[in-house]
This record gives sequence, C-alpha cells and structure tokens, in this order.
Amino acid sequence: MNDEVQQPEYEFGAGILHVFGRQLKLFRERAGMDRAKLGSLTGYSASTIASFEQGRRIPPPKFIDRADEVLDAGGVLCTSKEEVARAQYPAFFRDAAKLEAEAVELHAYDTQLVNGLLQTEEYARAVFAMWQPLLDEALIE
Repeated sequence: MNDEVQQPEYEFGAGILHVFGRQLKLFRERAGMDRAKLGSLTGYSASTIASFEQGRRIPPPKFIDRADEVLDAGGVLCTSKEEVARAQYPAFFRDAAKLEAEAVELHAYDTQLVNGLLQTEEYARAVFAMWQPLLDEALIE
C-alpha cells in the first residue's frame, strides 16, 4: 500500500498563490503597513489584499508591479508574476496558454461563419439576425 498522498494537478496553481501571498504579507508587515494602507496605495480594498495574501484570488500583473514598488521588495514579488498569471489555468491547459501568449498568428478553420474583420456589414447583420434567442432590431443595429 502506498502511503503517499496524491495531490490533484490543479493544486499547483493554488500552491504558487499561497507562496506569493505569504511573500506579499511578509513584505507588507516588514514595511509596517496594514492591508488598508497597502490597498490605498495600490488601488485595491483591504479585503482584496487579504484575498491575495491568503491565495484565494489571483493578483493581476499591475498589482504585483505596484506592490513590489510600494513595499520596496526589490523585484522579489515581480519574479513570481508569470507563475501567478499561469495559476489561473487548469494544469492540463498551462502549456497551451503559454504557447498562445507567444503566438503571433491565429489560424482558424470555420465552415459555418466568416470571422471578425473579414465580415461585411451585411454579413454581420445576417449573423446577428439569426442569433438564438432572437435579438431585437435595435440591438442588431
């Protein structure tokens, strides 16, 4: 019998969020700030800062940059930015998300519609007119 506990794949993302949160809290306390003060300096509420510190929410890159600056973390928080951003994806999709971020082109094969900027005004109107549930004329225009 194997006594080793198997960790689900999705917990990797939670792990990096908890590590980042502990670092954020450490730097905040070292700077002598409470959550409300850090929140006011970064544009977030104290409860959102608490969620970041507890690993319950994924901090956006602009917050990480600003917190690193405000807390004088010397780039320590910024080094986790890429891994923190990847934590929002399930483990099976992380490699695809990384490739997608680096992509310079997107090729799509659609047999049922013409995508985006290739659409004429008439074509776009016809697509929206067939939308289910039906849209009213004002919304289509």
